[in-house]
Amino acid sequence: MTDEKKTEEQQAGRCLSDILQFYDNIKEVPRTPENAHILDLASRYCEDTKYFLEKKDYVTAFGAINYAHGLLDTLRLSKPKKKE
Repeated sequence: MTDEKKTEEQQAGRCLSDILQFYDNIKEVPRTPENAHILDLASRYCEDTKYFLEKKDYVTAFGAINYAHGLLDTLRLSKPKKKE
């Protein structure tokens, strides 16, 4: 196996691992009217990752899945506002 092929497999494997982690993490966020748009955007970026993987555009795939995780993390890691 060539080094280039090995690197491609590593990049694809990393993105696939990140996709699976995304699916696990999104379960932690209950959908509300307030966050539905962000959840939809995050899910679309995750789907874009799959598209770019099929095209072997690993740089763009990696960027898309990281953006999806970033959007999701804003919801997962933010503290709920206290009602006054």
